[in-house]
Amino acid sequence: MSADSNHPKDHTGETTSPAESGGGAELIRFDKVTKRFGTHTVLDSLDFTVSSGKHVTLIGPSGSGKTTILRLLMTLLKPDEGTIKVGGQYLTHEEKGGKLVPAGEKHTREVRKKIGMVFQQFNLFPNMKVLRNITEAPVHVLGMDKDAAEERARELLDLVGLTEHLDKYPTQLSGGQQQRVAIARALAMRPQVLLLDEVTSALDPELVAGVLDVLRDIAHTTDITMLCVTHEMNFARDISDDVLMFDAGRVIESGSPEKIFTEPEHERTREFLSAVL
Repeated sequence: MSADSNHPKDHTGETTSPAESGGGAELIRFDKVTKRFGTHTVLDSLDFTVSSGKHVTLIGPSGSGKTTILRLLMTLLKPDEGTIKVGGQYLTHEEKGGKLVPAGEKHTREVRKKIGMVFQQFNLFPNMKVLRNITEAPVHVLGMDKDAAEERARELLDLVGLTEHLDKYPTQLSGGQQQRVAIARALAMRPQVLLLDEVTSALDPELVAGVLDVLRDIAHTTDITMLCVTHEMNFARDISDDVLMFDAGRVIESGSPEKIFTEPEHERTREFLSAVL
């Protein structure tokens, strides 16, 4: 991961420059991305990259642009300026006749298959049982065989500790259980990157730990790339390779969890952490 002048680490833990860290491992690139809502600039000419297999957490005050980044990657929003690449392919643009033009829906949909997202609200299909909630997209979007999709779904339900609930409807589950189904559903698409948007913010406090434990297991036992927006700072410290501090649509500081949480350099970072820790 790199942001502005930050120097990421390679797989040996040694510090490298952004140019050196590419090596085919770059998965996400934002290049001069600007996003406005009316006269309000949410992202201001943002440059940053995420390398494959890394776990990157975005922190900062509400309104600083963190969730907008995830929504741009899911193409729920489009950038006003700049480009986004995922796996070396433009997300909302494509090259035609040597020029960069807005992408067609087919192109965008194909690139977006590399990305899975877990939202604050669980967004499960209420009329489908848990197993079908997880198999629906792999079967109809990826064209996966139904039996193979169900086998994969059962493995994922085991991973999130919900095997005994596969035949229930979402309304029969607690909020924490629904969010774990949502995590399994995102993973069922075999994404290269998993986006996590404040996934515990809609949960009762006693349910938060169970969901975070599932995500810790995923972070520690798989090679999936994770881009996480959270106010759970202990969780961010546990799972992150890199932490980016946002303020007013820019990355003002980035580095390892130890550096950001123990020895932040920027006064705004110190202010923010003193308020949330």
